[in-house]
Amino acid sequence: MPRTTGTSFGIMTAPQQVDYADILRVWREADAIPESEHAWLFDHLMPIGGDPDGPIHEGWTLLSALAAQTSRVRLGLLVTSNRFRPPAMLAKIATTVDIVSGGRLDFGIGVGSRPSHPLARREYDAHGLPFHETADAVRGFAEACTVIRRLWTEDEPFDFDGTHHRLTGAFANPKPVQRPHPPFVIGGRSAATLRVVAEHADVWNIPGGDLEDVVSRSALLDRYCTEIGRDPASITRSIHLPVSYDRPEETRKAIGEAVDAGFGHVVLSLPSPYPEGVARWVAAELIG
Repeated sequence: MPRTTGTSFGIMTAPQQVDYADILRVWREADAIPESEHAWLFDHLMPIGGDPDGPIHEGWTLLSALAAQTSRVRLGLLVTSNRFRPPAMLAKIATTVDIVSGGRLDFGIGVGSRPSHPLARREYDAHGLPFHETADAVRGFAEACTVIRRLWTEDEPFDFDGTHHRLTGAFANPKPVQRPHPPFVIGGRSAATLRVVAEHADVWNIPGGDLEDVVSRSALLDRYCTEIGRDPASITRSIHLPVSYDRPEETRKAIGEAVDAGFGHVVLSLPSPYPEGVARWVAAELIG
C-alpha cells in the first residue's frame, strides 16, 4: 500500500525464542531506516509461543540495552504488565530508559496478562508474583497510572493512599527527559480498561484481527472520552498487526483497512527467525 501521510509505522520483536544478537541486528537496521519510526518489545517472563521452556528476555532490561544501541527510533514495551512491578519502581525503571535513549521512550503499559491465556498465567506462580483477578487488577492499574504521572511531574514528595497502592514520601529524581513526561501508550480492549485509557492515555493500542470489533472498541473509547470531557481525537489510535513474510499482500491489506479505520499508529509484529534485511523488507514491501 502507498504510505499514508500522518501514519507512523514501527516494528515489534517479541523477545522469546530468539537471541539478543538477532534482536539487536533488527533494531539497528530499523534505526537506520526512516520509514521505521518506532520499535517495540513485549513484557512476559516466560514464553507464550513456541517452546514453553525456551529462552525469553526480560523486557525493560533489554529495552535499556537497545536504547543504548540505537539513536533515532522511538521505543517501548507493548505493553508493560502492571501486575509485574510496583508503580513507583516502574516509574524509576522507565525514567532510566528515557534518559538512556535521550528522550525516545513511549511508555507502554496495560493491566497485564489475560487470565485465560494458560502460558501467560503460569508466569505468576513461577516467579512468586500475586495474580489479582481482573476487576482488582484494572482498579490497581488506574491507580498506578496516577502514581507514575505524579512521580514524573511533581517536584515535592507526596503520599498516596489508594486502595491498591500506598506510598509515603514518594519522589522521583531524576525526571524523564521528555516533559511533562513520556507518552502513555495504554494497551487493552476491555470496557474497564478503555475507561482508564480515556483518562490517562496519549496513545491507545489494540491487537488487530477482528477489525469490526476493533472499530467498535474505538467508538466506545470515544464515548468514554466524551463522558469525562476529553476530546477523543487527543488519543492516537494504534494497532498491532502480525506480519506474514510469505503473504505480504495479506499484511498490506490489513494495514490499509486499519489505516482507513482511523488507526494512524501501526505496529508490525515480526515473527522469528528474522530474515536478513527484514527491516528493509518491511519498509519496501509493507510501508513503501
